[in-house]
Amino acid sequence: MQSAGSSLVQSTGTFLTGLIGRDILASRSPWLHEQEGKAQDIDLRYSLFDFDKRGLADAELGPMLQRLSEDGYSGVNVTYPFKQAVIPLLDDLAECAAAVGAVNTVEMRQGRLIGYNTDKSGFEESLAENLPGAALDRVLLLGAGGAGSAVANALLDSGVGQLTITDLDAARADS
Repeated sequence: MQSAGSSLVQSTGTFLTGLIGRDILASRSPWLHEQEGKAQDIDLRYSLFDFDKRGLADAELGPMLQRLSEDGYSGVNVTYPFKQAVIPLLDDLAECAAAVGAVNTVEMRQGRLIGYNTDKSGFEESLAENLPGAALDRVLLLGAGGAGSAVANALLDSGVGQLTITDLDAARADS
């Protein structure tokens, strides 16, 4: 997202953002994002778009993104099960998302949808800060979804010797 002084600020002065996914009503993301907005003196509204609660099929992801963009949203975060499914619906994909093969943030700018991935950099920073010098000769990764793909990519870039990936969906783990 851009700073509060950018063209993404709505005429009301409020940034409209949110989270798209399934079974996300317990998410603390609205509170966390809105508190950070206040701390930065940014008026930000963060809404949850739970496909389960709204009774929406996965095929409604594209129309939902278009509606939010048309309604003046600056962007949304994307979570399970849409981090990989969202890619073909985007106008552009940042290098970080292309490398990982998953998107967790969609910027909505001038009618265009641009996908990013912050999971990889977040994991890399956390690994360096919280486990400096950890042995990376053999690592077992549980989960090969969107976030798992980002973590696998980060681990490989961090010099892991042998990375074993397991997932309930064996085909996803293999890919």
